[in-house]
Amino acid sequence: MKIKNLYFAYAFTALAALYGCGDVETTNQVEEPSSARAAAQEGEKPAAAAETKTVLFFGNSLTAGYGLETDQAFPALIQERIDSLDLPYKVINAGVSGETTAGGKSRIDWLLKQPVDVFVLELGANDGLRGIDPAQTYTNLKAIIEKVRAKNPDVKVVLAGMQIPPSMGQQYAEEFRGVFTRIAEEENVALIPFLLEGVAGIPKLNQADGIHPTVEGQKIVADNVWEVLAPALQQDAEA
Repeated sequence: MKIKNLYFAYAFTALAALYGCGDVETTNQVEEPSSARAAAQEGEKPAAAAETKTVLFFGNSLTAGYGLETDQAFPALIQERIDSLDLPYKVINAGVSGETTAGGKSRIDWLLKQPVDVFVLELGANDGLRGIDPAQTYTNLKAIIEKVRAKNPDVKVVLAGMQIPPSMGQQYAEEFRGVFTRIAEEENVALIPFLLEGVAGIPKLNQADGIHPTVEGQKIVADNVWEVLAPALQQDAEA
């Protein structure tokens, strides 16, 4: 899997600038997402609606659809595919811009107040761009998965792999990339090899900051996710 190093070097600088000027939300205290409220309301409907299962996308600005409308982000596109196939799943987008794995570990308990049948974990990119020790990222991601499984042992987990620019050093970049494959093997979870495959390094598929996908880029990200998520949904439906 090849990554355009020059692009990532630029993307790293662009994202660092976003952090510096405060344009990227970094708080871990967020209001209840409207999608979560809607899901809670679903539980008040007749019994037929209770059969609908939940797919929770837990991530950062990539999941949240930074710079775009919520319905243009890849979780919403996944919901469209689910609906087109008449599958009994409701997608919840729990993406927060600027989220790190440490922030996610703290936030996940609140989200687990509602049932989660399929859990898509998309965190880590901000850890890498901040130079956080990959060992800490590994520990946090494992802890998040353990918390989700403790709440529902039968949950299907999908982990979104991520890569970072070599700005922090080639060894660091390799160690960071290895965190995701290692967790996938140890925790026996489905792995999206690289969430931004086919998008990273292609200017027309990224916004002006050089790192967040455009509407067209989000469609490709949705393809990457669906390739791994679809089998997980099938397994869950048959369980």
